[in-house]
Amino acid sequence: METVIEGLSFPEGPRWHDGRLWFSDFYTHLVQSLDPNGTTKIEAEIADRPSGLGFLPDGSLLVVAMLDRVVLRRTAAGMERYCDLSGLAGGPCNDMIVDAAGRAYVGNFGYDKNNGEPARLTSLFRIDPDGSIHTVADDLCFPNGMAISPDGRTFIVGETFANRLTAFDLDPDGGLRNRRTFAHLPGCDPDGICLDAEGAVWVSDPAGKRALRVLDGGRIDTEITFEPGRGAYACVLGGGDRRDLYVLTNTGSGPAMAERRDGRIERTRVPVAGAGLP
Repeated sequence: METVIEGLSFPEGPRWHDGRLWFSDFYTHLVQSLDPNGTTKIEAEIADRPSGLGFLPDGSLLVVAMLDRVVLRRTAAGMERYCDLSGLAGGPCNDMIVDAAGRAYVGNFGYDKNNGEPARLTSLFRIDPDGSIHTVADDLCFPNGMAISPDGRTFIVGETFANRLTAFDLDPDGGLRNRRTFAHLPGCDPDGICLDAEGAVWVSDPAGKRALRVLDGGRIDTEITFEPGRGAYACVLGGGDRRDLYVLTNTGSGPAMAERRDGRIERTRVPVAGAGLP
C-alpha cells in the first residue's frame, strides 16, 4: 500500500467523483476531496461529524451529519438541511449511497454505541427526491457500507456486528426485497464496501486489520493487511480506470480519535476495475 495522505482525524465515506477522491473527516468536521497526486481541497465544513457522502443526479453533494441524524445538501448558499431522520434513526447515522435516480439510502447504528447503550437492531431508510422517507429494510445489525450493482438490480449492505454482507433485489421504485446472505464472514466486521466488475465486494475489516475481496457465497479471494495496529474502515475503487483501491485506515475508532491524527488514506493497484456504486 502507498500512503497518499496522513494526519487525518478519522477519514470515512470515500467516493470517487469528478476525477477526485471525496471523503469525510469526522473530528475536523470537514468534507475534502483529493486529486491523484495527493492535493486536498476543502469541499464543505459542518458543525456535526460528517460521515456518508453521495451525489444527486445534478451533481449536488449530500453529507450525512451523524449526531444530528440529518442529511445536508451543498447549495450555492452553503450547507442546507435536505432531510431529517432524527425521529426515525435509532442511533447516529453513518454511511449513505445515492442511486442513479437520486434516492439516498442511509444507515444508522441503531443505538448510542459510544455512550454505552445496549445493542439493538435497526432499519435502513431511503430518502426520495421529493423528500419522502421510506423504511426499506428492518432488523439489520449495524447497517454500514452499501453498494449497488452496475445494472441497478442488486443492493448489498454490510451488517457490521453480524459479520455478514446482506444482499437484496433492488426494484425500479427503490424498494428492497428477497433478502439473502451474500457472504457470512466470521471474524470480520464489515465496514465500508465497494464492488468490482466481476461482482466481488471489497470489504474494509477494522477488527481484522485488513481489506478483503469477497465473492458471492463468502469465499475470500484476496486479503490485504496493513501496518500492525492499523484497521481498515472504508474503501472505494477510483482512478481513471477505477483500478486504484483506496483504503481509509486508522489506529482506532470512537471519540478518542478526536485528539489524535492517525488517519490515513492508502492506495494500491488491483487487477479488476470498480463497477456500479459507489
